[in-house]
Parts: sequence; structure tokens; C-alpha cells
Amino acid sequence: MPDSRAIVILTGAGISAESGLETFRASDGLWASYRVEDVCTPAALARDPVLVHDFYDMRRGALAGVVPNPAHDALARLERTWPGDVLLVTQNVDDLHERAGSQNVLHMHGELKSALCAACDHRLRWQESLPPGAVCPACTAPLLRPDIVFFGEIPYQMDRIERALSRADLFVSIGTSGAVYPAAGFVRLAHAYGAETLELNLEPSAGSGWFDECRHGPASIVVPAWVEALLSG
Repeated sequence: MPDSRAIVILTGAGISAESGLETFRASDGLWASYRVEDVCTPAALARDPVLVHDFYDMRRGALAGVVPNPAHDALARLERTWPGDVLLVTQNVDDLHERAGSQNVLHMHGELKSALCAACDHRLRWQESLPPGAVCPACTAPLLRPDIVFFGEIPYQMDRIERALSRADLFVSIGTSGAVYPAAGFVRLAHAYGAETLELNLEPSAGSGWFDECRHGPASIVVPAWVEALLSG
């Protein structure tokens, strides 16, 4: 029977790439078409809100054409079946984990299907296009923006993530480049707290050397195989 160890899982763009969503850092990814300085910084939003809002409208619209893949499904199965705690921390702003059935999901970089008021920090679910000047229903300020953590902003719920890492028995990183902090530092933090660490990635990441074990291959193959072995062990 499976044990009841606490598991913290970090997922990155690599897990959603197999569903057809573009990654950022691949040679043909989003940053090949858009400069980060133009669409993903507070200064960009202030300078050209139309471009920034259009960029995230495009990305939100792309979600309609993709579905969760076997890696998302396997993680949802793990959460349903595992007798211990499972926290899924994702750098992704899509909703594929939720659509696969995962419930204990923390979006550290925000969500495409959420809007944030720059005046009062009110959040609300958002499905359609989000034009500049959209009015906040809580404070009436015309300052709704994409609920995305821009470069230079602090990722969401870092205190909760660190608490979870301090209590984790196993930390697993899936589909990440190992190049974006603070997420790239989670493996060292988990190790310092005594957790076992495992990387599941298409290829060795920038942080592969920090993990106790690495398994490389497509997420849709290596993640279901790992979940099956864990639940059968």
C-alpha cells in the first residue's frame, strides 16, 4: 500500500507544451515573437496597455484549443488517490491542471482566467477578452489587468510554498527549465529541509545536479509511469 508522505510538486511550461501550448524559452517559443520587456513587466503595462492586454487575450483564447494530457491526468489521479498531502505548485498560468481534476493547485505566477484590480487587489474569474480600462466591480476603478505575475513582481503565496516545502517528504519538479527563480531554488530548499528530490523533465534542466534522482523523457510518458509506480509501491 502507498505510504502517507507529504508531496510537493512543481510544474512548468514543459508539462503544458505537450498539450500544444507554447513555452517561453524554447527557440520557437513566445519570447521568440515577443520581448519580455514589451509584454510582461509593469513598465510595459504602463507604456502600452493595449499590447499587453492583447497578448494575454491571445494566450487566454488559446486555452480553448487545448486539453489536458496524460501528465495532467496522472497528477490529478495522484491527488485523488494518495493518502498523504499533495500540493501542486505551478508556474503555468493555464487551467489544464484544474481541467484534469486537480484541486490543490497553487498558481505562483497567476492565472490567465483571472483579472486583478491594480487599485484594490480584488480578483475575479475572467473568461473573455480584457480590454484596458475595464472597471473593477469592487471599487469601480478602471484598472483591471491580467492577473499575471510580471517580471519584477513577487510570485504569489511564497510563504505558503516555503511552509509546504519545509514539511515535504518528497519534492518533484516536472517540465521546468530550472532557470527561473525563485522556483529554480525550490529543490535546494526542499533538500535543506530533508526532502527527497526528483526531476521529471524532457531533458536535463539547469538545476538537474541538485536532484537526488532525474528521469528524462516526455512528460506524458514519464509522469504517468512515475505516478503508477508510486501508487503501486
